[in-house]
Amino acid sequence: MKKYGLIGYPLSHSFSKKHFTEKFVQEHIDNCEYELYPIDHIELFPELISSDEEICGINVTIPYKVSVLAYVKDLDDAAAKIGAVNCIDIRRENGKAIFKGYNTDAYGFEESLKPFLKEHHTKALIFGDGGAAKAIKYVLNKLGISFLIVTRKPSDSSILYEEVTEEILKEHTLLVNTTPLGMSPNSDTYPEIPYEFVSERHLAYDLVYNPEVTKFLALASARGAAIKNGLEMLYLQAERSWYIWNS
Repeated sequence: MKKYGLIGYPLSHSFSKKHFTEKFVQEHIDNCEYELYPIDHIELFPELISSDEEICGINVTIPYKVSVLAYVKDLDDAAAKIGAVNCIDIRRENGKAIFKGYNTDAYGFEESLKPFLKEHHTKALIFGDGGAAKAIKYVLNKLGISFLIVTRKPSDSSILYEEVTEEILKEHTLLVNTTPLGMSPNSDTYPEIPYEFVSERHLAYDLVYNPEVTKFLALASARGAAIKNGLEMLYLQAERSWYIWNS
């Protein structure tokens, strides 16, 4: 049996388990299973892997995408530059587990974003500067799209929501929400910017996918903007993980 799974805490619900369980059934993939491993301390990770030699691939979610780096030193280019891992390939040599870390969030975001990009999408506003924003910044740098970070609290590397002006919005036509604002059950929340200056030239991308159309996306769409939620990104990063584990 080949085992794959997700570490994080808590893991009350999981897109990944549902996705891979359905994949194994639909594609008639035998002798594979995907499990949830809710570990309440990242220090338990090595013990988890050593206790079950059938585990050969792990996804990583909140809050361990950065702290798992203490155990995973071999990284692909994206994971190294982003400073976060969400996919670990596990090979075993003489009973010892060998790890390689990847960041498939970047792949999922890039591949789901590119079909929507127009020539004028050369500057972006990123809402939030937490862990989720790391992969977004990496991808935008890779694509040559400059960006401003917008946060609730002052910092040297960001501007405040109340500082987003008409001029800034006219110049920055790609809007990316990396915060939990709008996520169910708090679906009435959204990044508070002056949406009256959003236009049909804008592309609004929300990493949130539940609900399908967040208030952020609805407000942007009402002004003529193209919109995209984060569901395809999730599917793409999951399939990228499967490719890594089986390459």
